[in-house]
Amino acid sequence: MSNAIAQDLMTIADIVEATTTAPIPFHITAFDGSSTGPEDAQYKLHVANTNAVSYIATAPGDLGLARAYLMGDLLVEGEHPGHPYGIFDALQEFYHCFKRPDATTSLTIMRTLRKMNALKFQAIPEMEQAPAWRKALINGLASRHSKDRDKKAISYHYDVGNEFYELFLDTSMTYTCAYYPTPDASLEDAQENKYRLIFDKLRLKPGDTLLDVGCGWGGMIRYAARHGVKAIGVTLSEQQYRWGYEEIARQGLSDLAEVRFMDYRDVPEKDFDAISAIGIIEHIGVGNYSDYFELLNSKLKPGGLMLNHGITYPDNRPRHAGAFIDRYIFPDGELTGSGTVIKHMQDNGFEVLHEENLRFDYQRTLNAWCENLKAKWDEAVELVGEPTARLFGLYMAGSEWGFAHNVVQLHQVLGVKLDERGSRGDVPERMWWTV
Repeated sequence: MSNAIAQDLMTIADIVEATTTAPIPFHITAFDGSSTGPEDAQYKLHVANTNAVSYIATAPGDLGLARAYLMGDLLVEGEHPGHPYGIFDALQEFYHCFKRPDATTSLTIMRTLRKMNALKFQAIPEMEQAPAWRKALINGLASRHSKDRDKKAISYHYDVGNEFYELFLDTSMTYTCAYYPTPDASLEDAQENKYRLIFDKLRLKPGDTLLDVGCGWGGMIRYAARHGVKAIGVTLSEQQYRWGYEEIARQGLSDLAEVRFMDYRDVPEKDFDAISAIGIIEHIGVGNYSDYFELLNSKLKPGGLMLNHGITYPDNRPRHAGAFIDRYIFPDGELTGSGTVIKHMQDNGFEVLHEENLRFDYQRTLNAWCENLKAKWDEAVELVGEPTARLFGLYMAGSEWGFAHNVVQLHQVLGVKLDERGSRGDVPERMWWTV
């Protein structure tokens, strides 16, 4: 950085060069006509206006970049917005390029940002949720996973619109990790195979009863009902409930399958033969795991089986998901390691029989969803608007990248409720299902 530049106002390219170590993985152009970075870079970023600078300057990191991208103020060339997978490698490299400028240059940057009016807070994108600390001030700390707040959090993500989800999910409307019988299997076959795996792990047979907590659009309970099991599913998403109710009736399964718009904590029935929990634990809160597993244990017969299927971290160190995930994807969502899940199952009446990591299956699942969204991009934008369509593309592609790089995992944990004598009844000693 020359003394002349340090004393005068800077261009956007000057600011990038002053805060990074070359080479950076992007070619960056800006509204002021400046540019920097390799011209042959695979990805090109265009800072379209001062709004983009404001978003990034007032919320450094993922949150500011996401706001600018979602609002169309930061443009990306080189990848489709419905599936921007590869850019996450470039972003990781970009983050490693950042450096702290000297004091004189920092003052010049601040003076430049003030001059272009880029230090003002922009209007928050309308789909962004309030941060957790603000919700706590409004609702009280004790209400973080109250029934009302959980209902609002679930509705935020899952009530975007059934027609939108139909664009990228398979015909069963399953929004959880599939289980691929072969790497090149179709998404629909892989989701059916996932339900088959869970059904078999739970040793379900005609005449048994199943409770599916966090049932989504009802894929698991419809699968169970088609195989003669009396199944009840509960969801806090009204749109999922309505779609699931109509699909159960359409398939002629109403005698065996029932979906309820209900909190799992309010289910009155007990003595189920099995419980499936597919993608709900991410919304429970780590501090509530004991109550969660204790309650579900109380709903089972002795010898009854429970399968918990959920996203985890690859270790058990506590951490926050980050502002982007909390404000845009899963408000109040929390993850932990599979060891923590197993500990709380064991501490609350379950003998853990088996666990496995399906992270590569979730990588394939997310890839399929992204490709479907990419193929139906124009319809998605028409249905929900470009910012929301971009949000889902960004989230799903980022998650695909995360599973591929072991940032997150997907664990199925199978447990049995023991009787008072410590017996698991007729549950076999060895694995009884086929992979």
